[in-house]
Amino acid sequence: QLQFVESGGGLVQPGGSLRLSCVVSGFTFDDYLMGWFRQAPGKEREGVSCISVRGSFIKYAESVKGRFTVSRDNAKNTVYLQMNSLKPEDTGIYYCARCFLNLRRHRNSDPWGQGTQVTVSS
Repeated sequence: QLQFVESGGGLVQPGGSLRLSCVVSGFTFDDYLMGWFRQAPGKEREGVSCISVRGSFIKYAESVKGRFTVSRDNAKNTVYLQMNSLKPEDTGIYYCARCFLNLRRHRNSDPWGQGTQVTVSS
């Protein structure tokens, strides 16, 4: 059974930083690209970043490029998202998922985790 458990969100002021983590189970972690998606209030879920198995290839959405850094630890079945210089428009629920480098989910039938709420506000 596929499981994605996200954590690390919170309330932060503009310009601040957060580090998200996602522990996964139910599949062979280092067989898949992994990434992050987010859903802002009233908007559709969008791809934020995706990292290849060995980290050789990474894709970011234009809106986060230069501010966010995705990484993974295959020994821990964990993917991370370091978010710096946060802006109010980064507010939303963040989810991890298997992905492709075009920032689409690997399979639409994969379940979503509970996500982790990120709120950027002064």
